[in-house]
Amino acid sequence: MTATTGTTGTKKRLEWVMEKLNGGLVRAFLIVVGLFWLVPTIGLLISSLRAPEDMSATGWWKVFSEPSQLTFDSYQKLLENGDITNSLINTVLITVPATVLVVVIGALAGYAFAWMEFPGRDWWFLGVVGLLVVPVQVALIPIAELFGKVGLFGNILGVILFHVGFGLPFSVFLLRNFFAEIPRELLEAARLDGAGELRLFARVVMPLGAPAIASLGIFQFLWVWNDMLVALVFTNADSQPITVALQTQVRQFGNNIDVLAPGAFISMVIPLAVFFAFQRQFVSGVMAGAVK
Repeated sequence: MTATTGTTGTKKRLEWVMEKLNGGLVRAFLIVVGLFWLVPTIGLLISSLRAPEDMSATGWWKVFSEPSQLTFDSYQKLLENGDITNSLINTVLITVPATVLVVVIGALAGYAFAWMEFPGRDWWFLGVVGLLVVPVQVALIPIAELFGKVGLFGNILGVILFHVGFGLPFSVFLLRNFFAEIPRELLEAARLDGAGELRLFARVVMPLGAPAIASLGIFQFLWVWNDMLVALVFTNADSQPITVALQTQVRQFGNNIDVLAPGAFISMVIPLAVFFAFQRQFVSGVMAGAVK
């Protein structure tokens, strides 16, 4: 009896040690993977803080042995570059309206498809789902011709409308499926209290759908901010965003690394900041419905 008890206790201790060891190994592995994932970002940040002659002579890791190489002169030159600063403003003017319009219109349409009765509702929704398979590249030339005829080609408004048009099918599909999971009893109780459709949408549906709406907003923001193809086709020198401006700098000034490095880092760090700011809502939206 004593030997059996001792064997059982030893087995439990070994299992506890293995469990802790496995957990530690998993965490260590994830930390290593995360560090490797951050190496390009760290390298770009350090490169943006070095002088052009230092970048031409040695790799960015040389700064760890010679920290005196770090300087903010490149960022000062970036602020003095009118093309880059104007393009950064244009990127904000394109991304913010395109994100807000897609979220607002998608939420309204998603609620209508989920809880409002109107003729052909299911067929209209199937049409929206069908638009998800239309590639952006197919519509570039026809829409460019249309925008040229109506005077929208080459300005910020045309780019915003293009992003809104191609962002709405996914937003409607995502939010409709999320709103459809809201308990019907909750909506009926609000209607019995005298709430109209708009008040019901604003006071009940929107707060409950905040995680999905935040996830959609992050996806749309990242897509529009990092877009280059649509902006390259539909903008001109006065309306181009940061992605096109950096590409233009590469084409015109191949060795203009003191502008390219800080410009690329700024264009990358802003969407990262947006993602981390709404990370909790993003995870909640992704996991919504996974656990009953």
